[in-house]
Amino acid sequence: MFGKLTFLLLALTGCSLAVAKADTKHSPSSRFMSYEGRVMCGYQGWFRAEGDGSDGGWQHFGSKGECSPEHCVIDYWPDISDYAKTYPTEFKLKDGRPARVFSPWDQSTVDVHFRWMREYGIDGVFMQRFFGVTRTPESRLDGRVILEHALKASQKEGRAIAAMYDLSGLNPGENCDSIIQDWKELVDVLKITSQGTNQTYLYHRGKPLVVIWGLGFPDRPYDLHKIGIEKLINFLKHDREYGGCSVMLGVPTYFRDLRADTTSDPYLHKILTKADVIMPWMVGRFSNSLYGETNRYAAQITADLAWCKQRNLDYAPCVYPGFSWYNLKKGKALFDAIPRQKGEFYWDLMTTAIESGAKMIYVAMFDEINEGTAIFKCTNEPPVNQPPAKFLTYEGLPSDHYLWLTGMAGKMLRHEIPLDKELYLNAVHRLPTSGNTESK
Repeated sequence: MFGKLTFLLLALTGCSLAVAKADTKHSPSSRFMSYEGRVMCGYQGWFRAEGDGSDGGWQHFGSKGECSPEHCVIDYWPDISDYAKTYPTEFKLKDGRPARVFSPWDQSTVDVHFRWMREYGIDGVFMQRFFGVTRTPESRLDGRVILEHALKASQKEGRAIAAMYDLSGLNPGENCDSIIQDWKELVDVLKITSQGTNQTYLYHRGKPLVVIWGLGFPDRPYDLHKIGIEKLINFLKHDREYGGCSVMLGVPTYFRDLRADTTSDPYLHKILTKADVIMPWMVGRFSNSLYGETNRYAAQITADLAWCKQRNLDYAPCVYPGFSWYNLKKGKALFDAIPRQKGEFYWDLMTTAIESGAKMIYVAMFDEINEGTAIFKCTNEPPVNQPPAKFLTYEGLPSDHYLWLTGMAGKMLRHEIPLDKELYLNAVHRLPTSGNTESK
């Protein structure tokens, strides 16, 4: 009798689990079942141009509604030769023509970016969703435009995408409830995780991967204890309909030791144990101007990996090509603060991360020209002689150099080609094939 009862209970439990799994709104699988073996980039998609239909005027190219030398907030100028639609600015090129820019509000622009990812073998991107986007029904609706463009482009080009919630903009007295609402709408309205046979949402550990970025930074105005972060993580992982997700947390570089750029509050470590993947933000923490930085970067990654392994956490180190936010800071920051050295700095970090045992990598960023970390196509002929603005270039390298390096890094990470620490010197590019990286 006991055996029959036990069997019945087990059967009922199995049925309950099956029902719970059936109730989830996510597809059971994806073309991209794991972050492991992939190089993913951050994607801002926040640029807007006057006349692009967004009614937002100039955003993230300029400030105060203007894109002029006095209001410039970008340190690199995009190479606009591949875009179907471009928009004139107040800047002038060397020949006197107006300098033009793109807008991701146009589907065609996002299509170009994802086509580049396919052509150069870049696995995909994390779509940035800042806290302000989640606040109201109107802001959430507006914030879905670029994400919908990206979803369509990812399916067309066979690239992975995932949502990255950035807590920047979260104020004291606010909590993460609006992120919960936003995720519900992405699942219900965009069906971002239920695209059937053409599902391109990035999964990890067999579940949709959602990122929460901005935990543990001491300069943030919010109290980590009071924003409902555990509620948000529990929702993403365990909610019957919208949960069943893996969670990646974006934290400061020195998260292990709770020092330097990290809060000293041990509560951060409690939160980290609830995650699946840890991604430390390393932009600006390592520089080519200091001796032994590559060794320090390697030691950091090695120790981080060991710490995470002890806690059954996966780990994605952050790699970036350089850093400069001179125009964004109105000339009060160093111009070309972390020089690219024609790709040497980027490649040193990338190959060091791979050699140190990283199984997945986060690149900051695909399109971030405000802080000079973009890897997409930028021009060597930006507007000139228009102070106070001034611009960096790719130092005469092809505008696709960093796209090409990023795609090649993915091949090295997956051991499809040998590690080559001097590959950055190759300025004659043969486009890599994207390869079969869709399941692992």
